[in-house]
Amino acid sequence: MIKQLLQQHAYKLSIGWALLILGLCSMPGRFIPSTSWLEMLSFDKWVHAGIFFVLVSLLNFSVHFNHQNHTLFYIYFLLSVLYGGALEIMQATVFSERSADWYDMIANSFGCVVALLFKKKLLKWLD
Repeated sequence: MIKQLLQQHAYKLSIGWALLILGLCSMPGRFIPSTSWLEMLSFDKWVHAGIFFVLVSLLNFSVHFNHQNHTLFYIYFLLSVLYGGALEIMQATVFSERSADWYDMIANSFGCVVALLFKKKLLKWLD
C-alpha cells in the first residue's frame, strides 16, 4: 500500500511536505511551544533533521519510481539543503516573531545527508 502510494504520488507528497515545512517555519513564534525539557534534549534539532530526511527521501522515491536519471536526485538533495538554509534566512528577515538559528540549518542539512546515505536502503525497503 505504501509502495503504491509512493509510486503514484511521490512528487505530490514531496511538494506537499515542502509546503508543510514552509508553513511550520513561517508560523509566528508565539505559536511554537517552549518547554525546557525539550530544549535540554535538543528535540527541536531532531525534528528539523527528521522533516528534511522525509523531504529528501520523498524526492528519492519520486526520481526512482518515475525512472528518472539519478543525477536529478542529487540536484534535489542540493536544493533541499539550500531550502533549509533559505528558511532560516527567511525566519530572520521575513517571518514575524521568528529568528534564524544556524544550528537548525545544520540539523536540516544533517537530515538531508542522512537521507542521502540511506538512499539505496530506503529504495530496497520498498522494492
